[in-house]
Amino acid sequence: MIGILGGMGTQAGLDFCNKLAILYRGKIDQEYPLFVLYNKSNIPGRPESIGVQTKNLSDKITNKKSKKKYSLVLKSLLEGCRVLKKSKCKFIVIPCNTAHYWYDDLQKKINLTIINMPKEVFNYTLKKCKKKSSIGLLATEGTLKTGIYNKFFDKDYNLVPPSKLIQKNSVNKAIKLVKMGKVKTASKIIKPAIDFLLKRKCKKIILGCTELPIAIFAFKSFKTIKSSKIFLDPNLILANAAMNKYNK
Repeated sequence: MIGILGGMGTQAGLDFCNKLAILYRGKIDQEYPLFVLYNKSNIPGRPESIGVQTKNLSDKITNKKSKKKYSLVLKSLLEGCRVLKKSKCKFIVIPCNTAHYWYDDLQKKINLTIINMPKEVFNYTLKKCKKKSSIGLLATEGTLKTGIYNKFFDKDYNLVPPSKLIQKNSVNKAIKLVKMGKVKTASKIIKPAIDFLLKRKCKKIILGCTELPIAIFAFKSFKTIKSSKIFLDPNLILANAAMNKYNK
């Protein structure tokens, strides 16, 4: 059984479940994959819990506050993983990119495999895109700052983020709108960010926040999502990785 730690955000978790079901649709109920979704929406905000150095506070105070925020998120993620473990899940997936900042500590503390989403996206990219090419990255500021994608991509690819202004006015707003359920508006707001990366000759664009595929593929068929030649959808890639492990 697949354990899904969701709630980051709720729409993203449901999007993952939907893709899992559509990708591996059965002819009858009993042929669908077994999974448990724990929509743990009370996990503290991930981008807000990543430490930021400021000129107004000493490093000591700032680091202390950062560690406390980090620990609160880690504790909540652990609670979620333990619930899934008690539910007899074979392994766990977390359909939230930013949450993978806590991946290493989380994996050390939970005796159950957690599939690493950014790593799966990297492995998929190796099959689809030539090395040394430019890959765009649309994500939360937390994901960009912590380098959870850079960790895997920097050696083989040129990872390109949007400008600070486009990040603020396009990407951040689109993510927030999806969380609010305003998907149609989000699909319009995110377009300048896509155009920015395409103009910089990015061969692929990673939708590195699980709200973004919802915005970009709003009202489009699943066939269109699956056959996209530009966008790399981590939720879709994670769903395939989950089923490969599920079937072993």
